[in-house]
Amino acid sequence: MNKLGLIIQREYLTRVKKKSFILLTLLAPLIFVALFTVPALLAVYAGKETKTVAVKDPSGIFVPPKDTTKRVRYELRSEPLDELKARYKKMGYDAVLYIPSLPDSGDRKMEVYYFSEGQLSLGTKSSIERRIASSVEDYNIKRSGYDEEVLKNFRPDVSLKQKELTLNEAGELVEKDKQNSAGIATAIGFVAGFIIYMVLMIYGTMIMRSVMEEKTNRIVEVIISSVKPFKLMLGKIIGVSAVGLTQMLIWLVMTIALISVVGMFIPMDQMAEAQQGMQGPPPEEMSAVMENLNALKSQNWGYIIPVFLFYFIGGYFIYASLFAAVGSAMGDDMGESQPITFVAMAPIIIAIVLISPVIENPTSPLATWMSIVPLFSPVLMPARLAFEPPLWELLLSMTVLAAAAFFFVWLSGRIYRVGILMYGKKVTLKELGKWLFYKE
Repeated sequence: MNKLGLIIQREYLTRVKKKSFILLTLLAPLIFVALFTVPALLAVYAGKETKTVAVKDPSGIFVPPKDTTKRVRYELRSEPLDELKARYKKMGYDAVLYIPSLPDSGDRKMEVYYFSEGQLSLGTKSSIERRIASSVEDYNIKRSGYDEEVLKNFRPDVSLKQKELTLNEAGELVEKDKQNSAGIATAIGFVAGFIIYMVLMIYGTMIMRSVMEEKTNRIVEVIISSVKPFKLMLGKIIGVSAVGLTQMLIWLVMTIALISVVGMFIPMDQMAEAQQGMQGPPPEEMSAVMENLNALKSQNWGYIIPVFLFYFIGGYFIYASLFAAVGSAMGDDMGESQPITFVAMAPIIIAIVLISPVIENPTSPLATWMSIVPLFSPVLMPARLAFEPPLWELLLSMTVLAAAAFFFVWLSGRIYRVGILMYGKKVTLKELGKWLFYKE
């Protein structure tokens, strides 16, 4: 095996064999999936209990729902409130709900009282508040003499259907149905951008620390006696990038497998019912949730994932080479080299700041040109992928990124070959510029 291959192998194996890497790789998908599925599992299998509430309503405005499958069942009672509070458990109730008479002042604020032992859950509280508000609203409409059905018809149920306009082979304008998934595209954009940002920062700083340790311990002086500095730097970048790719692929496979396993125990209809029971969203919101799930499935993942990986690799080579150059330029006093470190980190920090306005308006000139600039595109273009940017923008961005990756690796190599053997001298940006032109 050649020397570059040995360096890559060493950098890769020393990291993937660490207990910290193994634990993080295995636990991260478990934690991620658990955050979304454990509440639903508890609601489906441990949250079947239905609360039965005795309702004392002197004004007679409260109307219990006809659906008896709800997690809160209401029963109107005529006994005095004090008697209900004293005997509700013996009567088979979990709580007592008292609804005072409506105020005559027209004040929209209304206080009701829930008597029970223990803490009331947030979902149950919200469900009771909505049920009472709905009953009071119906009562006020009838008392005002308005027709409830007529009022409901004032606000139409608007449904936006997106149509995509394209040109056929004959040059004619045709339209076809297109599922609108702006919310899902926004979520995918934020997730994709933040994943690349975090990975670049974590593995970039990992390379910088590795270079610094070898320099301060004088290990590098032994290594470069048998291998050129550029090959050493390139081997580190490739080896650590392979570690990052390995971790990401394991996360992807494990997450998909865990979600599939959980789906066997929680069917989608039960998941929706569980979420409704926990948070109490109205039916139209549950419908929106299901539409978002369908939109998530309908994304062109065969296009998004490969392009995402391309930007991950391209961005990684740019920033890893910059961090390697910074690590080689650092001396024993890390405080003196902080300005150089900030220069390397500043572009990616700016990119993560720009991600919100770019996703908010993915077709704006800011989004277009910032996703072409190679220092920003590894974060910003993946954030736009779900919004389907024009093909020319994507191809131009990928071409510029690939060229920039080669350029920054070469540039950092020029700094690395000098800085790795430079001791006892304060390094400035001006000094780094001189290193670029030193002859080998």
